[in-house]
Amino acid sequence: EAVAADWMLEFACCCLCRHFREGGSAEFRRWRDVAQALINGLSKIPTHQKKTVYLCQLLMRIEKGKNLESHFENDHRISPLESALSFWTLLEKEETKLEKLHEDIHRLIQIQVIAVHMEKGFFKEAAEALERLFTDSDTDKPLRMKLATVIKSRDPYVPLLQSFSYNLLISKIKSYIELFMAEKETNFLLQAATKQVESEGVGATVLQDGTGNVSENYPGNLKQNQRCVLSIIVLRDVLVQSLQTCRSLNSLQNVGKHADASVSGRKRQRWTYKEDLALKSGIREFGVGNWAKILVHGNFNNRTSVMLKDRWRTLCRIN
Repeated sequence: EAVAADWMLEFACCCLCRHFREGGSAEFRRWRDVAQALINGLSKIPTHQKKTVYLCQLLMRIEKGKNLESHFENDHRISPLESALSFWTLLEKEETKLEKLHEDIHRLIQIQVIAVHMEKGFFKEAAEALERLFTDSDTDKPLRMKLATVIKSRDPYVPLLQSFSYNLLISKIKSYIELFMAEKETNFLLQAATKQVESEGVGATVLQDGTGNVSENYPGNLKQNQRCVLSIIVLRDVLVQSLQTCRSLNSLQNVGKHADASVSGRKRQRWTYKEDLALKSGIREFGVGNWAKILVHGNFNNRTSVMLKDRWRTLCRIN
């Protein structure tokens, strides 16, 4: 089950990346929902899945970047791009290379947080976002001063904002996606597919297409595009099987929940002392309202972000 869950999350992330890159909004939203459901099902984010989870969360927020009515945090002052920046910061911590690209994207997100507010005429909110985004460190000071001047001008079309445009941000993120996909293709998809094919007794020289036809006489070392097709076919089948299993389990769980509520009145699972400590620790690190981040970093027993929020309210009343 753990392997299937890994494959599903990796596959969902790859589909999310592809549709973000190609601009397929309907398909992007479909895979966004799949990825979010899988992430919500994690009691704790596995170390090897951190980059995958962070990238999914980043893309979901970037896709809504210009829609200030969309909210990913309980604090509705936080725009989608400002929320995206927190996940980009987490992604940066997971990598030691690509320093220049990291810096470029980080700066572009910061600038576009201000630019989007100004485009909508929310100049006061832009100034408040500026205070949240930048510290008093010497590194941030020059850009902070420039953006403060831009906000005072109340002109969303100044050269600074035009040079560091939203389109440039999207282009840079697509460049990062290309690198991420190349890494996943070689490290996860190919290896996982190869293991699955070998376990089913299919030779490395046989490639099955989507219609069930088998093409033979391929050379011992498959070309890169042929390997990609093989990976996608195997992962597609695993994903379909896993989703069917999940639907069956969810149906049974829903039936069980209704039966418990109407017949036995089963109590909810009690919060443990360790879970309370993990919740408090997460709030200290990420702040109240960032339940999704607290959930994936804390050690919780089958909790959701809503459960974390409700438990925090309970603890506040107790205290």
